[in-house]
Order: sequence, then structure tokens, then C-alpha cells
Amino acid sequence: MDINHQMVLTAHPEGDVKDSDFALTTAEIPAPGDGQVVVKVDLISIDPAMRSWMNPGASYVPPVELGSVMRAGGIGTVIASRHPDYAIGDELYGAFGVQEYALSDGTDLRGVDTTLAPKTTYLGALGITGLTAYFGLFDVARIQRGDTVVVSGAAGAVGSVAGQLAKITGCRAIGIAGGPEKCRTLVETIGFDAAIDYKTDDVRKALREHAPGGVDVYFDNVGGPILDAVLTRLARGARIVISGAVSQYNDRRPKGPANYMSLLVNRASMTGMVVFDYADRYPEATRQLAQWLAEGHLTSAEHVVKGGIEDFPGLLRGLFTGANTGKLILEL
Repeated sequence: MDINHQMVLTAHPEGDVKDSDFALTTAEIPAPGDGQVVVKVDLISIDPAMRSWMNPGASYVPPVELGSVMRAGGIGTVIASRHPDYAIGDELYGAFGVQEYALSDGTDLRGVDTTLAPKTTYLGALGITGLTAYFGLFDVARIQRGDTVVVSGAAGAVGSVAGQLAKITGCRAIGIAGGPEKCRTLVETIGFDAAIDYKTDDVRKALREHAPGGVDVYFDNVGGPILDAVLTRLARGARIVISGAVSQYNDRRPKGPANYMSLLVNRASMTGMVVFDYADRYPEATRQLAQWLAEGHLTSAEHVVKGGIEDFPGLLRGLFTGANTGKLILEL
């Protein structure tokens, strides 16, 4: 029997994700019916949002049901097809899950053109990662040349792209990350104007130094105390984008901002964004991101780990301890 290894969610995590929250199971490799394709999964996207998908209750997407394969985006190769639009050998992006083989009816699949960029880039700057940064900055924050843009989780997948897009637009980009090595990378490799180490720096004091005129745009990926610190340094008319809250995903009762009255004082706004709302505009954004990549204005920071399905729980935990720089990808 041909085997498909799968990572199944068996418990809603309490706090940090544990190996015991999952089970590594096996199933037969599926056969396609009419209008279906079977994809051999090559790359699995590891994202902080996965932690929130594991919680029961309402969110912007339904929670992963216990006993189901863990949800994940990925890139794979078609090995069998009875779908008119896809042929054996096609490389596709889709929500294939944490498994070695996936069956799809073709819904929400996107082609991957490796003549333009490596496959991993379609999970990084040309994937949901880059699209989140693009629409968060240009549509939600409405950034303008000359803005001072602060990005938290700046050494992560979305944050590293957001900082580069701010620089491309002619903004001053300040990144917040953990540890001296990541902060050096932000400035010397990714191109931020300044970096703040939240582990050792006084964030409020550092913001006074690096953004003396205040923060025009804050692209938030972490929430918690860092959001509260940035709220004290807003410029008038500032725009805050809530892209994520990685510091809160393991808490059963997430903490909201204490300094929210700064929004009133500074006539500022704080808006949540979910990239799936912009699905009809993905081609437009992807073309622009691809052009910036080709011109050398944008790079895709990727942290690729080669391994098996069994490595997934540990990699997911690593997102919450800062183990990665850039987009974390499991290469099977």
C-alpha cells in the first residue's frame, strides 16, 4: 500500500503547542475522481496563525476540527489528474494541509511559475506572506512617501516584507525584533533604517530616538506590550494595522491594549486586516511584487528546514520562540 503520512490535530492546545496535541497517522494515497487532482506536497508553510486555527470557537476561518489533518498552505506537484485545468507535473499552491499527498477539486489552486522565482518564494514574498504585507500597507495603512513606519515581528515572514515595501515607497522603516543578530539582519541585509531589540531595549525610549516625530504607520504582528509601547509614540493621524498577535496566541485570555486612548488623542485608527478579503486582487499584487523582486528592490527572506511530517509540531513551536528569520518552510 502506498502511504500518505498526515499530521492530525487531536487536542486543543493549552498554552504552548505540544507534540501530544497531534498524532502522526497514515492513510492510502488518494485516487482522483472526476474534476480532482492528487498533489505530492513538496513544501509546507509554517505560520503563526496556525496556532489560532487550533483554538475552538469563532475566528476569521473555522477552527481545525479534532481528528482532521492540520490546515496548512503548501506547494506541490500534480501526480494524478482528472481535472481539465491541471496536468501531471504542474506545480501548484493550495491549502494542502500537513500531509505528504493531498486530494483537491481545484478550488483556490494557483499555478507556480518557477521561471520567475524559486518555489519557496511563492510561500514568501510572492505568497500569502507578501500579499499580507502589500494589502496591509497600501490598502489598510495607506502609506505615503515620508511616513515613519514601524513593524513588529520584523524579522518574521510578513514583517520582513513589510519593511521592504515601506522603503520602496520612500518611507522610514523601523523594525522591532528579538536579539542582536536579528536586528543586525534587519538593517544590514533586509534594509530597515533602524532596529529595536525588544529583549534588551526600552522600546518606548528607542522609539523616541528613532522616530522623534512620532509613528505614522504601525504594522503590528505581535500585539501585547509592544503594541502598548508603540501606542504611546503615535503621530497625529497615525494608522495601525493589526496583522497578527503572535504574543497572544498561546493565551486563553488575550490581553488588549491599555494605551488605546492614544488613538483618540492622536486622531489615529487601528484596523484589523485579513488577507483573504483581497483574494480577487491577488494577481495585481503578485505582479507588482514579482516586478520588485526582478528589479532587485525586494528580497524574499526564507528559512527552509528539510524534514518530514513528524517535524511539524516542533517547527510550529519555534515560531513562538523566534527560531526563524523570514518565512519558515518545511521542505519534505
